Amino acid sequence: MDRFSDSILKKCLRKHLGKAAEHALLSRIPTGKFNTSYYADIGADQYVLRIAPPRDSVFVFYERDMMKQEPGIHALLLEKTSVPVPEIIAFDQSGECIPDTFLIMSRMPGVALSQAYGVDIRRTLHQAGRCLAQVHALTAEPHGYIGEHCPMEPKARWHEAFFDMWDRMIADIVSAGYYSPKEADFLRSLVFRHAAVFKRPVQSSLLHMDIWAQNLLVDRKGNLTGIVDWDRALWGDPEIEFAVLDYCGISTPQFMQGYGRARDDSPEARIRNAFYLLYEIQKYIVIRSGRNNNHSSAKAHKRQVFEIAAKIE
Repeated sequence: MDRFSDSILKKCLRKHLGKAAEHALLSRIPTGKFNTSYYADIGADQYVLRIAPPRDSVFVFYERDMMKQEPGIHALLLEKTSVPVPEIIAFDQSGECIPDTFLIMSRMPGVALSQAYGVDIRRTLHQAGRCLAQVHALTAEPHGYIGEHCPMEPKARWHEAFFDMWDRMIADIVSAGYYSPKEADFLRSLVFRHAAVFKRPVQSSLLHMDIWAQNLLVDRKGNLTGIVDWDRALWGDPEIEFAVLDYCGISTPQFMQGYGRARDDSPEARIRNAFYLLYEIQKYIVIRSGRNNNHSSAKAHKRQVFEIAAKIE
């Protein structure tokens, strides 16, 4: 059951788009796992209304209030790159219309790649690679989740940020009841026993961290028309982005050709990749157990974590 009525949604739209929003045609967007999103057509103008989860939801440490960082990231991408992202028209955390934070943005053309059939996916991934190369070329000084949601203290070096992120992720899973103190200690000690492979100069790059078929929009020929859902963005080592791309089946030869740079395939990079993959997988223990009430899936992800950890060990 949808937790928002049309009248409530129109109230949110009317606050920022005026009286014409009273006649908005609304439809729920079927893709997306975290936020609740709607298409809103007002005459010839098309928008997306995206609402963050309730504040009492179960979150991984960096997820709470992460929508706050999207306006700045979208503005940066629109100014500095040719990456197709929507313009954010309004960001509202006032609680006046609904208790939850929401944003209104322009609707990008196309449909999610996960819903497109018969398109040339090789074209899509090649173009996605070119776009992500532009994203990774955007740099900052600090490392970590440095956005307005402030889930951690920014770090001067990437390895410091990643070790903090690793520790916080493990703490979330302990709190969820899926790691014993002994298991948590093992995973914490595992990363520090391999700390040397992380201690190298790393430029802090903008990372999307959620590129998969639902967040790539395409036209009927497979041309990339949009990259959406930047709320999980992170600043740091592009290698951790590639662990997510590998996991989601995005980093194909066509993608890498578009990206235009070869990946580090050294023994040290392979160890880092294993840890970065573990970081990605572990979040699903919290998500499946706390938000989806799917304990069998959470346990399966835990088994996968310790299988990979055993190989590293």
